[in-house]
Amino acid sequence: MSINAKKTCCLRIGLRANARCTSIVTLNGTLLQWSDELRYLGVYVVRSFRFKISLDKPRRSFYRAANSVFGKVGRVASEEVTIQLFNSNYLSVLLYGLEPTHLESQI
Repeated sequence: MSINAKKTCCLRIGLRANARCTSIVTLNGTLLQWSDELRYLGVYVVRSFRFKISLDKPRRSFYRAANSVFGKVGRVASEEVTIQLFNSNYLSVLLYGLEPTHLESQI
């Protein structure tokens, strides 16, 4: 099986997450890049001392979708219709991949 080095990166999670690592080389001689964040199945995993995901990009995507709805619908539709549009179409963008993670409140 060949590895696509353009789409593959390495990430450390655990007590030694901040430790510098040597480069990993494939059989073809291609170096794999170390990254602070990677995307796996639509979920952005962040380098940390424990398993952690980033919600910045899904949040931006949700706000982009919400602003597009408000731009098209504006004040023409009722509040119930607008909320139903969010629940049916755009809430899944924000909540995708949150089941296996533990969310902490950030105050």
